[in-house]
Amino acid sequence: MLRWSKVLAVIAAVVMLGAFVAGCGGGTENAGDDQASVRDKFGGRIVGIEPGAGIMKATEKAIKEYGLEGYELQDSSSAGMVAALKKAINDKEWIVVTGWTPHWKFAKWDLKYLEDPKGIYGGEEEIDTIVTPTLKDEAPAAYQMLDNFYWKPSDMEAVMLDINVNEMDPDAAAEKFIKEHQDMVNEWIPEGVEKGKDKIVLGYVEWDSEIASTHVVKHVLMKMGYDVELQAVDAGVMWQGIGAGSFDAIVAAWLPTTHKDYYEKVKDKVENLGPNLEGTRIGLVVPKYVTIDSIEDMAQ
Repeated sequence: MLRWSKVLAVIAAVVMLGAFVAGCGGGTENAGDDQASVRDKFGGRIVGIEPGAGIMKATEKAIKEYGLEGYELQDSSSAGMVAALKKAINDKEWIVVTGWTPHWKFAKWDLKYLEDPKGIYGGEEEIDTIVTPTLKDEAPAAYQMLDNFYWKPSDMEAVMLDINVNEMDPDAAAEKFIKEHQDMVNEWIPEGVEKGKDKIVLGYVEWDSEIASTHVVKHVLMKMGYDVELQAVDAGVMWQGIGAGSFDAIVAAWLPTTHKDYYEKVKDKVENLGPNLEGTRIGLVVPKYVTIDSIEDMAQ
């Protein structure tokens, strides 16, 4: 009996020692997480969108200017960026993405822009309407409607939310917006102006913001009696298309920063009708639970 008591005592001691070691091991691991560098917490990556976009070029510059050589800027898409952001937030992981407003993600999640003391991403931007030089003569009413088109970031976000959160079809979301904002839409539609040609072709990039605006414009033009064709392309093709006259118009020109390089190449071949939305912004975006506030802090 005594022998068995000794055996049980030894077993108990071993079990307690194992628990103690495991506990110490867990504590060391957690401390390692707490002491990880900011770069390690972000996994050494910045999740971007389509290569060639202005915000991607600005981010490449930010990596150099802020000494972030240990980071990889990952090419993706607007949808891919949102998917990565969603997964990280669900897992409470650190993530930094290229972001812009208006965008529905700011209504969906608690996000913040990292401060940009060097001004790499510039100040506020605007979204301009660009048309071919011949549109005014070919489709006077469409030209005037596009010239009149102007809305606020909150208007665009309402359509984006319906599409991306409420899972509405873009056409249905556009029709809903028009129905609920008839007074605004009536101000866009000219009276007593000749229609001209029947078909209008609109180019756009498949960013959530541009899907929203282009579909709203599509349905307003349809309301005016036009046959409207939409062509979704990447940013470079969109600007080549409007410069070559393949599109009649785009309502997706982010200026003066995001699409600056594209615009410079075609500005003498197009007509800029000015902003259809003001107060936009681009930069690096993180969830609010991330404990840094500036791009400078990413180098830690």
